[in-house]
Amino acid sequence: MRILVVGAGALGGYFGGRLKEAGRDVTFLVRPRRAEHLAKTGLIVRSPKGDINIPAPPTVLAENISAPFDLILLSCKAYDLQGAMDSFATAVGANTAILPLLNGMKHMDLLAARFGAGAVLGGQCIISATLDGEGRILHLNDLHFLSFGEQNGVKLPRVAAIAAAFSGVKFDSQLSLTILQEMWEKWAFIAAAAGICCLMRGAFGDIATAGGSQYASAMFAECCAIAAKSGFKPGETAVKRSNGMLTAAGSPIAASMLRDIERGAAIEADHIVGDLLARGGARESDYPLLQIAYAHLGTYEARRQRETAAPAP
Repeated sequence: MRILVVGAGALGGYFGGRLKEAGRDVTFLVRPRRAEHLAKTGLIVRSPKGDINIPAPPTVLAENISAPFDLILLSCKAYDLQGAMDSFATAVGANTAILPLLNGMKHMDLLAARFGAGAVLGGQCIISATLDGEGRILHLNDLHFLSFGEQNGVKLPRVAAIAAAFSGVKFDSQLSLTILQEMWEKWAFIAAAAGICCLMRGAFGDIATAGGSQYASAMFAECCAIAAKSGFKPGETAVKRSNGMLTAAGSPIAASMLRDIERGAAIEADHIVGDLLARGGARESDYPLLQIAYAHLGTYEARRQRETAAPAP
């Protein structure tokens, strides 16, 4: 199975690196600067599950893709999706499966519109990883889980082949027959986590210490209501687990979107929170906490855009 990993950042570099470590046929689609860096330093991962060091990993530039791949592993930020689709379009053939690991659901619509719904698998991952200043991938916790499946829940030969390719690789993976349900359950949690952490400017434990856990639970309930309205009511186990994380006393965990705001970076507000509100058919009085959180995120983006566009003094 020929696997194209789009990008060699925190997620693509980690999962692609694990696949390459296990001897799978992996190529990383990267920009020229990243290609030069990887040629010099190799792909380096620091992880509690075992480090990886792959000298001169196989890379390709978009203009040099000459044939379709069997599997495309996609883990870009939502605001980079259009450029990513343009870059790997020539790698998509009649039998190519695209496995996106983005949060939310809007990317599923965009990928289907570009390549056809049949080409797109459902997928999600659970991992905390980042790039350090030297371009190394730092795996920050013990979780490195990836699940995937056909959108209609049917176990077709291609997903069985992907499961076989992932078997024996040093990350946890699962072929799911209910992948869309799992994606919606994760989306409800991610949207609530991003909304409450960014609004309160703190980790779950900080919010609990300040007596604000009821707002985290209420925001999550709004997210679950939208998921249910869309036909994917979160299950009892998922609700209990998510509520437990959102309200855990002393927890240092915070949404990655808060870290992005704290370093002045772009955020996925529209993809994670805005699109959820849109699917809920939000009126001014609907989902009030999510509405406030989305306005807060929009204010940050407006300020960032203004300051970025302002001429240097």
